[in-house]
Amino acid sequence: MLILVTYDVNTESEGGKARLRKVAKYCVKYGQRVQNSVFECVLDEAQYKMMQYQLLEIIDEEKDSLRFYNLGNKYQGKTKHFGAKPGYQAEGVLLM
Repeated sequence: MLILVTYDVNTESEGGKARLRKVAKYCVKYGQRVQNSVFECVLDEAQYKMMQYQLLEIIDEEKDSLRFYNLGNKYQGKTKHFGAKPGYQAEGVLLM
């Protein structure tokens, strides 16, 4: 299933910059960055639960925001991309 993960970490608070780096580093393990604080992740149910758990361990829920949007298994056609940073096939081959 395709999960869209967005976050906003308060970098003005103590430890905020470190939390921001940890959240981004963790998200890179699971998906593709499509905007600064937005990742598209193709996950199974167990990976989805683990990702939620791990990210909730990192953020400060009183200062930071974390959102998960479940686009399901039939996500093709549910997203459209315009502008810079060309789109990609979420389950395609990624070359670096």
